[in-house]
Amino acid sequence: MTPPPRRRRHDAVASAPPCRDSLSAPQRRSAAGGSALMAGDGAPGEDAVRYRLFAVGRGGEELLRGCARDIAERLAPLLAAYIWQRQPFRLRYVPPRGDTPEHLGGSTRFGDNVEDEWFVVYLLREITRACPLLAARVDDNDGEFLLIEAAEVLPRWLRPENSDNRVFFYKGELHIIPLSETQEQDDCEQSAACPTISQALRLLSTRSEEFLAAEPIRAAVYKRISGYPEKIQASFHRAHCYLPAGIVAVLKQRPSLVAAAVQAFYLRDPVDLRACRTFQTFPPEQRVMTTVTFTKCLYAQLVQQKFVPDRRSGYTLPLSSHPQYKAYELGMKLAHGFEILCSKSSKASPHSKRNEFSGPVWERFLNGLKEKDYFKGEMEGSAKYMELLHMAEDYFQQSLTKEESCIEVNPGDEILSLLQTTTFDVKEFEREAACLPPEDDDSWLEISPDDLEKMLKEATNEFHPSSDDEEEQKYDLETVAESMKAFVSKVSTHEGAEVPWSSDEAHVTFDVDSFTKALDRILGADSEELDSDDLDEEEDFNFSDEDDEDLDAENQRQKPKELIGSLKSYMDEMDRELAHTNVGRSFTTQKKGASSAKGTTSQDAGPDSEAEDAELTPVDVDMNLVANLLESYSAQAGLAGPASNILQSMGVYLPENADQIGSNKGAAE
Repeated sequence: MTPPPRRRRHDAVASAPPCRDSLSAPQRRSAAGGSALMAGDGAPGEDAVRYRLFAVGRGGEELLRGCARDIAERLAPLLAAYIWQRQPFRLRYVPPRGDTPEHLGGSTRFGDNVEDEWFVVYLLREITRACPLLAARVDDNDGEFLLIEAAEVLPRWLRPENSDNRVFFYKGELHIIPLSETQEQDDCEQSAACPTISQALRLLSTRSEEFLAAEPIRAAVYKRISGYPEKIQASFHRAHCYLPAGIVAVLKQRPSLVAAAVQAFYLRDPVDLRACRTFQTFPPEQRVMTTVTFTKCLYAQLVQQKFVPDRRSGYTLPLSSHPQYKAYELGMKLAHGFEILCSKSSKASPHSKRNEFSGPVWERFLNGLKEKDYFKGEMEGSAKYMELLHMAEDYFQQSLTKEESCIEVNPGDEILSLLQTTTFDVKEFEREAACLPPEDDDSWLEISPDDLEKMLKEATNEFHPSSDDEEEQKYDLETVAESMKAFVSKVSTHEGAEVPWSSDEAHVTFDVDSFTKALDRILGADSEELDSDDLDEEEDFNFSDEDDEDLDAENQRQKPKELIGSLKSYMDEMDRELAHTNVGRSFTTQKKGASSAKGTTSQDAGPDSEAEDAELTPVDVDMNLVANLLESYSAQAGLAGPASNILQSMGVYLPENADQIGSNKGAAE
């Protein structure tokens, strides 16, 4: 049994997040916060990913701390410009505890942007590729989400109960520790004990080649993280915003603070909005047009929120027909977010942050960046150089300072500190506003039905690829009927039902002659007089030894032929009674010889028919099964439903209802 399908998370990049204005303040706080995830043995928090890097072979605190510094410098060009939804990628040294050896660990809350989680997976793979002495583990509150991503192609022995401490990134590849030979021989897959981290690391150090995950599993995971690092730029959205000059100056120094401001506005409550009645930090008088870089998730969260500012705030919007209405609205919302952050400031000293960039750790980090050509040959002091330097300082502050501290820097403190230590010229901002580059197109917020259908088909065909032409050529009504019969014949358990075959396996075969001979031996020669429907009904009675013991003495002396004859008479009488009811007329019957070459149905027999004593035409089970399946599939109207889900799980894909499509087009015209 494979792990359960991936739960929950909608990707806010593709669709706008739900509005949370209807939630109470405690509900929004709970949804936003969750406890900060520690890098120890505790379970990851909601919407948070936990990652740990262990030394394979020789280790030690000095080695791990050195690796952490090297990793930070190596990833700086990649992460300095990255905008995280909630928390950045941070590695900390974690001493040994219980069965967990010392390691580099961390956690990142990704909130509504699940792409942050997969970007972390990409980083871990690259780290283990660059540092072959390290093996990486990653999980979230769903557990082994890498296995969930590859659930369609996992081996049968790998289950949620025995998957802990088996999945690692090592030397840039995905590895899965299999069951031991003893566990395989004992056939105790479900109850197999999971290895400890130390045991798994010892196995990786000696037999890593044997534990390389199967190619389909690696392909499923690697497909999810393909496209990086180029994918980072594609995740950004640049939009014009009409903002107070102070916010423009802050964002030039710390572009990543836009995430905290959007989250503050997105998760606002009435208490937060009190600070926005009279803006103390960012009054609306000095506003300028500027370009702000969001992630697509942050932009969707901001633009989809319906909000009317307090009249006392001074933030007014032009008419919706104004060409720059969207820029005014975005700027108003973002200004509210920054004001909320500043209202929660702890009023820390503005000079405390600057001391972080004057010690030997910063100097060593800056020299490492220069050696790796981070500044790309820009002249020291130039505008581009200073922009890159500010991003490097932001990354350094988030990732390398206060290494043992798990307390996050209050973004309100940082904003106020930047306002007091940064000088800016409003006139210069106005000159820049006159020649702003065009903003990005946000048509990606809207998904047409055709695009959605294409996305669903791509997701469906990920593990069952087939072209439309192939589907039409291979489509067969007999396949549909046989697939459903095989599915129903399978025994299900509390864990669910298993599909009888996949699309690339042989079809289920049924030997009619052997089955008939077996029935003759059991029931006697008169069994030939029974039709298939009667046999099915007899099976429903399920006569057993226990039933025979309960029969009275007279019934026990009856002969089998008399029992069969009595049962047949009873069933014939029932068939006659039902033949002319709505139930009887609802079934399609089998053809009766040459005279019925065109086919007859029980619907042709009216209530006044005089053929009551005639031989009843048996029901065409296959035809009724297929007709009901097609009717159910058509009723789904292109959406997911029981008929399509069951058949697709067995490799049977029904074509579109051409009649329905034609009628819809005609109605539209």
